[in-house]
Amino acid sequence: MSDERPGVAAFRPDQLAGFRIGVTSDRRSADLIDAFERRGATVLHAPTVHMRHADDDAPVIADTQRILDAAPDVLLATTSYGMRRWFEVADSAGLGEALQYTLAESTILVRGPKARGAVRAAGLDDAGMSDEETTASLVGKVIAEFPSGITVAVQLHGQPDEAQLQRLRDAGDTVITVAPYSWSVAADTDERVTRLVEAIAARQLDCVTFTSAPAVDGLFAAALARGRYTDVVDALSSDVVAAGVGPVTVAPLIAAGIDPLQPDRFRMGALIRLVCEHLEARSTRRITTRHGDVELRGSLAIVRGTPIRLTPTSLSLFRALVAANGAVVSRKELSIALADESDQYDEHAMEVSLSRLRQSLGTPGLVATVVKRGYRLDV
Repeated sequence: MSDERPGVAAFRPDQLAGFRIGVTSDRRSADLIDAFERRGATVLHAPTVHMRHADDDAPVIADTQRILDAAPDVLLATTSYGMRRWFEVADSAGLGEALQYTLAESTILVRGPKARGAVRAAGLDDAGMSDEETTASLVGKVIAEFPSGITVAVQLHGQPDEAQLQRLRDAGDTVITVAPYSWSVAADTDERVTRLVEAIAARQLDCVTFTSAPAVDGLFAAALARGRYTDVVDALSSDVVAAGVGPVTVAPLIAAGIDPLQPDRFRMGALIRLVCEHLEARSTRRITTRHGDVELRGSLAIVRGTPIRLTPTSLSLFRALVAANGAVVSRKELSIALADESDQYDEHAMEVSLSRLRQSLGTPGLVATVVKRGYRLDV
């Protein structure tokens, strides 16, 4: 993926150094992973949903034949992959030429630029795009601009959006659908997804990216199956940034009370840029101490220009001290900060971990002891 594309943050190999990012997508995940890792991030990849072909193409072929017989007035093309997959199945069944001819006589409306590209790759032209690049706005365009009683063919994207199909039926239209592929959530035994769920719940990630709404649903389903749903939602509502590629993708996050990042342009490059800018500007904590400048970038502490990779326990303690900005943090508060890692409230364990943090930082006096009260950064 070129870093010169519009919307992609200019490349710097240390731009995301110290940050840990979860990637939930299945298709095109390599683009995201490469972009983040080349900028210094540590990436945890765990597809929470998988795009899969039907075990049997017969239903797709049957739906294709129904569309050929109906000669629809309008086709709604929703995804690039779906359109390409549809023509692959049609070609293999000897229906490709007939499908192209039939759709050439229809008015084709596309949900977004990628679907438009697939339509044109099939030798067809579209007559317009939805205003918001959503199925709802695409359906709204049909209802507003076409007479009722027409026949509308809809290429589904993974799962039927029954609410939007019903809007067309309520408007008096006949609806015929074709589903060239479907989504399936990750298995409960998928260790990668288990690691992702646990990392989010323990605040061991700084950001999690989503490129489809089913990926969000898949994460929530996995968290429920592992008894961590509340922990995951709490983390994504506070310490772990959730970032989605557009309004359709982030809708399940918003419904769960999470305030996600989403770019103005619903593109992968724009998502990468937004994540980079947000983590650099809002998830990097800086404080000036008597021992020099201190910066916390994800799991990386930078003390007087020296980067120090912190363990999860050291990070939990240092994060609490940096957030206090020189104020005293009590032993109890620091012990509670460690509870996310150890699931227990233990002041002795905290003292041991604090000693290790001091050793890691390598700057005597940076973490000062306040007798009978707790600890603070020496600002």
